[in-house]
Amino acid sequence: MSWKSHLFSRRDMLKISAGAGAGLALGNWSVFAQSSQPAGLIQRAIPSSGERLPLVGIGTARRYNVGTSAEERAPLKEVLKRLPELGGKLVDTAPSYGTAETVVGDLVRDIGNRDRLFIATKVRKQDLADAKKEIEQSFEILHTDKIDLIQVHNLVGLDDVLPVLREMKAAGRIRYVGVSTSSGRQYADFIKMMEIEDLDFIQVNYSMTSRTAAERILPLARDRGMAVLVNLPYSRGRVFQRAGDRAIPDWAADYADTWGQFFLKYILANPAVTCVIPGTAKIKYLEDNLGAARGPMPDAAMQKRMEQFYDALPS
Repeated sequence: MSWKSHLFSRRDMLKISAGAGAGLALGNWSVFAQSSQPAGLIQRAIPSSGERLPLVGIGTARRYNVGTSAEERAPLKEVLKRLPELGGKLVDTAPSYGTAETVVGDLVRDIGNRDRLFIATKVRKQDLADAKKEIEQSFEILHTDKIDLIQVHNLVGLDDVLPVLREMKAAGRIRYVGVSTSSGRQYADFIKMMEIEDLDFIQVNYSMTSRTAAERILPLARDRGMAVLVNLPYSRGRVFQRAGDRAIPDWAADYADTWGQFFLKYILANPAVTCVIPGTAKIKYLEDNLGAARGPMPDAAMQKRMEQFYDALPS
């Protein structure tokens, strides 16, 4: 049995048997969120504006790097169509993700739901002229006159590009400015940057197998009022390989139905995290991942227990 097969679990049975009435009790969020009917996704605020984002979005690296055929693009189109219908909003992409940015732009245009999405992209050019060109190309490729978030990708060209992004924000062409990394090797420089730059967003890798960001980066983001996007939440699938065909532990059933939700809720247990962006190219995975934005979140003690359980699994 694969990890994605645990889509109807013991907690689903508890939801059905509990009945809808208990969930309607005033203030009884945890029960209501676990009712048999889909509940709205939990949201967290962007500190610089107060705008709220659902806790789970989608990443597009690798999976959206496809060609132009309808067959290749059909499942991706369905995901981008269903994302806002299911309560999600954020789509993260980049020019460096092969054709992903183009695919996102084309499909969102064809679907006609741009106004229901929060589109984040990136710029990764050392030369300022090249960076400006890449940014303008993103507007064209995404078929939009306003981009919600542009991030300096992996710190490349940071000192020159950040002022340009701030000018574009002031002019109303972009809504938020950020910086991203997905490499622990950049953390020292990333932390120094966070200490001196005023940013709306950072994006960083954080997962059950890569916890270093929780030591300094996430607390610093919270202290500095920066929203946090989390990439590589599944560590390129390594967490599922280690979990194997095991069922999730009984003590985690109040938090997660599947391993995917278990690993996402581990990340979302940190209140500094604004939105986690797992790569998502199929509807069944979209629905599963969005389930992590419902119901109760683990507290610090439960997050520690999740770590201890995972660490005890055979590697």
